[in-house]
Amino acid sequence: MSDQPPAERFKSEMPQIPGVGTPGSRRTSATNTTIRLVAGLLVVLLILVLGTRWVMRPKRTETIVAPPPQIEVPSPAPDPDAAKPHATEAEPGIATSAEMAKPWSTKDFFFKNHLSGDNVPALLVRLPSSSATQPAGFWAFSLNSPYGNNCTLEYITDPSRLANEYGFRGAKHPMVGNPCSRSVFDPLKLTKLPGDVWVRGAIVQGSDLRPPFGIQVQIAGKQIQAVRME
Repeated sequence: MSDQPPAERFKSEMPQIPGVGTPGSRRTSATNTTIRLVAGLLVVLLILVLGTRWVMRPKRTETIVAPPPQIEVPSPAPDPDAAKPHATEAEPGIATSAEMAKPWSTKDFFFKNHLSGDNVPALLVRLPSSSATQPAGFWAFSLNSPYGNNCTLEYITDPSRLANEYGFRGAKHPMVGNPCSRSVFDPLKLTKLPGDVWVRGAIVQGSDLRPPFGIQVQIAGKQIQAVRME
């Protein structure tokens, strides 16, 4: 007698066919295949997403900063007065005898007024009637018209200009004119002021009250110096 229950004794074995698994094994194999397929699709999808984002990424552009425009600052015009001599108490020289060798030659300069501290525009003239080695051979005077009427005197060498602009005819040598009053001063003539003071530049035409303010000059070797203004 067998110890197995009757049901067990009569249970027949399922024959095994080569290459054919059991139903449970087939389901496991299909599940693994599906998982691998889904994983592969996810990898492909991830690659596509990453690739698309890389292609669509904003392009980095280099910002080129343009250099600031170069502004050309024009050089200031040279000051014509800077080259003129400035006669001071310490440095009174205004010209050399060689510069003033010819009659009626002139030299512009500035004279430091010791009382006001102003630089007074002035003119040195070589006179033809005296020796160039003596102070009397020169006439220096302020170009500011007397009594401060804001007019600048001018040295006129053209007789036609004296005739046309000042109405003064027959000039034989350069004159000094006041364009505001049309007064004319003669560098070769002296005139007496109140107090028995003789000054050069007598008025030969016009209503000015006196000749230009004179500046005393002296000769020191070959240098002509301006030392005092009346």
